[in-house]
Amino acid sequence: MRELDVARVADAVAKLAIDACNYLGDDIVAFFEKAIDREQSDTGRDVLAQLLENANLAKDTHRPLCQDTGLAVVFLEVGQDVHLVGGSLEDAVNAGVSKGYTEGYLRKSAVADPIGARKNTGDNTPAMLHTRIVPGDKVRIIVATKGGGAENMSALGMLKPSQGRQGAVDFIVDTVSKAGPNPCPPIIVGVGLGGTFEKAAYMAKHALLREVGSTNPEPRLAELEDELEKRCNDLGIGPAGLGGTVSVIDVFIEELPAHIASMPVAVNIQCHSARHKEVVL
Repeated sequence: MRELDVARVADAVAKLAIDACNYLGDDIVAFFEKAIDREQSDTGRDVLAQLLENANLAKDTHRPLCQDTGLAVVFLEVGQDVHLVGGSLEDAVNAGVSKGYTEGYLRKSAVADPIGARKNTGDNTPAMLHTRIVPGDKVRIIVATKGGGAENMSALGMLKPSQGRQGAVDFIVDTVSKAGPNPCPPIIVGVGLGGTFEKAAYMAKHALLREVGSTNPEPRLAELEDELEKRCNDLGIGPAGLGGTVSVIDVFIEELPAHIASMPVAVNIQCHSARHKEVVL
């Protein structure tokens, strides 16, 4: 049994929060570089060039990519052969978020009493924490800083099974269409199919962690992802919502079996500043 002090988790979360906000992933940068060549709109190409410039400036100056540094969504994969010592794991994650957002001078966007006073918690806690127990003796930590603009345009539909594949496709494309310019396109579209109400939403968010350009290992879902990407790009929303041919960076789907009477479909939208970093302890 391997021991791991939760203080290491706190330090890792703090660093990941800062790095996620300041440094865009290589996969997103590579997408922008290629997208400039295939974007048919002059304005769209100019927007994509500005997004590249912004990513380079953020990297060079160690400053956030966007003023909305989001809520800290933390995914933990905890090995079942790890003995966590030194305190509460959840408290350690929140301590890491607090440290990262305070010492990294990141905007604090968490408010308590969301339908009332909406008072800022002061340090961007609590983290939106998702924990899985997995084989092994390691702890994998992923911090995704999720901004409000894209999150607000996400949706969950409890569709009827009779609506079938086409009903799911229409719901997903309609969600992207209604989002329009609001989530700062080009966007990544995470989709959760099946499961239950809450599991579909989780899958849609977790799907956003996939590397841009990767192919779903399930051929049926890979085909569906390609179809959805084409349908969404055909909407003509374009970079920054100013019109164009590049509205979507990628579409990622996760799927689970569903109840015989249910067909949950969740869509979680991510803006062009797709920020997440990870480490294994």
